[in-house]
Amino acid sequence: MGRCRLSDLAGHCGFAFGGGSFISETVKSSASFFSIYKQGIFIGTLNPKVAIFFLAFLPQFVVADAGPVWAQLFLHGVLIIVVAAFIEPPLVLAGGKLTATLRNNKRIGLWMDRILGSIFIALGIRLALEKQ
Repeated sequence: MGRCRLSDLAGHCGFAFGGGSFISETVKSSASFFSIYKQGIFIGTLNPKVAIFFLAFLPQFVVADAGPVWAQLFLHGVLIIVVAAFIEPPLVLAGGKLTATLRNNKRIGLWMDRILGSIFIALGIRLALEKQ
């Protein structure tokens, strides 16, 4: 792993050099709902990680004498979708409120920048002091 200067790490997150903030100042909302939805479907279809995860995760819940394997896997998949339909929307709404709070309160953003900068500096010091 290469070594970086501490000033590069600190400057990257806006710590002590007046750089950019951790929280984005601009909101880009020019895309339509349909184009965002279409992009999500496209990415989800081409991303094999989700299918591989479920192919590895769900078979452990299949019972040999409880009916056809495909029906059990289908039922488990539907149950996961139903549970996610109740769990994820409140998380998305909470994330939206948190984002709005962070954008409107500059002090919180400043402290987040300072904390993140401190973490980067500490990691840089640890990397610099690490023996090869």
